[in-house]
Amino acid sequence: MRCIEVNPKVSQCLQVWITPRLVVCTLFTIAILLGGNLRGSATDLPQSSFRQARVKDISSIEGIRDNQLVGYGIVVGLQGTGDSQQTTFPTQTLASILLRMGVSVPATSIRVQNLAAVFVSAALPPFARPGTKLDITVSSAGDARSLEGGLLLLTPLFGADGKIYAQAQGALVVGGYSINVNGNVKQFNHPNTARIPSGAMVERGIPLELAGRDQVSILLDDADFKSAAAMAQAINHELGHDVAHAADSRRIDLAVGKGEDVPELLARIEAIEVPVFPRAKVIVNERTGTVVIGGTVVLQPVSILHGGLAVNVVSELSVSQPNAVTAGTTQVTQQTRVDVQDKPVSRIELRQGATVDDLVRSLQTIGASARDVISILQAMKSAGALEAEIEVL
Repeated sequence: MRCIEVNPKVSQCLQVWITPRLVVCTLFTIAILLGGNLRGSATDLPQSSFRQARVKDISSIEGIRDNQLVGYGIVVGLQGTGDSQQTTFPTQTLASILLRMGVSVPATSIRVQNLAAVFVSAALPPFARPGTKLDITVSSAGDARSLEGGLLLLTPLFGADGKIYAQAQGALVVGGYSINVNGNVKQFNHPNTARIPSGAMVERGIPLELAGRDQVSILLDDADFKSAAAMAQAINHELGHDVAHAADSRRIDLAVGKGEDVPELLARIEAIEVPVFPRAKVIVNERTGTVVIGGTVVLQPVSILHGGLAVNVVSELSVSQPNAVTAGTTQVTQQTRVDVQDKPVSRIELRQGATVDDLVRSLQTIGASARDVISILQAMKSAGALEAEIEVL
């Protein structure tokens, strides 16, 4: 028996008989109450069906995006590796530049090989202001062999509306080279494309005001109704009231309170970890023979019989030369030989619960090539044994 004090100001106590069974029941009751509170703060989805990711890593804010810029310019200072005389527009560009500088030279009389016409591209980030520096990419537009050692002259960069948003100029950084001596050519990487870090300066920004907005939309990178609903639920739980709802499989609309700081609200939302339900995919690149299988791909029981038929046609030319004392002529005859080789059939059996690793190991065991794997995956998809979307690049 224990005496439990009821009121500290009054000398009274409550006599309670404490037994082991009472302790167990009390702890069990507390656990149920705490568990109910915990269930209200956690998702009721099975842990094995999703992964956790931050909002900023799987989505973007509608309207806050990059804008593409492009321009045409000229690179000078090349060591005889520029555009040839057959490419006429580089010399026309040079004549136009010289004319603006007060030098009048006919384009037909220019004979140089140390310049190249190029296109310049860049991405204008959101909230860029005049003076912000951008990285640019320079690519040859003619038949120049290399841009190594070149200097890009002042080039305006235009947006989709035809207005100038940045100016580019600077020395090129080429990640390769090309050497041509007496017809012998050695090339490393792609010397016709170069970069200029911080080679452009923004002259005009694209205004985007966040203050005073009453709604902001979040766009998922991969459209999925379940992921959109889970994100809206996680945002509402973090903010403590219902302000977000899924409009469709990609967009989540977020209501902004009057006078609320929008950048601070977005910073808080982007740090929220939400459940993501990735789509099961198999990526196939038939040009390179690359196959990438996602970890969420489900395989059903299936038996695979894989064989092959190789046909090799060989043509040989032989010369028939007559004797010196005969009146015959020299004749060229063609002899064709056909070789047919039928590979034995190999068998793969995948039972219930097979994983992607089991499939890859089995395909390696039978010596299947990358193109064989692509054909087998497409056949498994048609047979209903591959529960995934096949995307061909």
